[in-house]
Amino acid sequence: MAKAKAAKPGDKPRPGRTLKKLSGAERCRRKFLRSFPGGFEDETYFEWERNYKWEAHERWNEALNPTTFRSLLKAEDFLEIAARAVRIESRTNLLFSFEKMALRDAVKSVDGARLFATGLYALLHGPGAEQEKFERWRDVVAELPRKQTRVLTWPVVTVFGFVALPEKHIFLKPNVTRIAANAYGADFQYQSRPNWSSYFSLLQFAEKVRRDLEDMRPRDMIDLQSFIWVQGSDEY
Repeated sequence: MAKAKAAKPGDKPRPGRTLKKLSGAERCRRKFLRSFPGGFEDETYFEWERNYKWEAHERWNEALNPTTFRSLLKAEDFLEIAARAVRIESRTNLLFSFEKMALRDAVKSVDGARLFATGLYALLHGPGAEQEKFERWRDVVAELPRKQTRVLTWPVVTVFGFVALPEKHIFLKPNVTRIAANAYGADFQYQSRPNWSSYFSLLQFAEKVRRDLEDMRPRDMIDLQSFIWVQGSDEY
């Protein structure tokens, strides 16, 4: 076998050599910046990824802020709480159409709406450790009435926390997130049934991304979820 020629001083690196030396995190950063050269301040980024999520959060603060949420619960207006939550989510593309339909069907009855409203308030504003609150909410979603398609999916379990409190909660799309974690080199411990260990693993992934992108100043989980989405979605 012929020996490889030794590189001479001043030789340019072969095409692709530098790219291969990049870490997964660095390659993901480059991919994001190819689509959005201005990073999280890029106008196209706002238009394609951030604006509609932030607008959903603002609508939530208008319709179901903690004070309003408590008042509606006290009045036992569970159907109104559920209707407002579903209406806010429906104006986003976060859930698949079958999930939107399953959710609407699940909260049409008073019993379903009561279960949904009380469980969601406990997740967002109730006492207790985050793991305990997440698992209780997961169990609530599992108990919601089911007409045809299943309600218990990762997107349904995580979408309302993400919309209501994007400084704290993140949204999980399983396939895209697994692809992104693999590309990034993150140890995302995914299980198909919603559970705290997988959700906490995603929070750790998001925190690693936040630290790695500190110079780009991600504001909240909307920016971090959007970055992850870009890595795993075939749209990019």
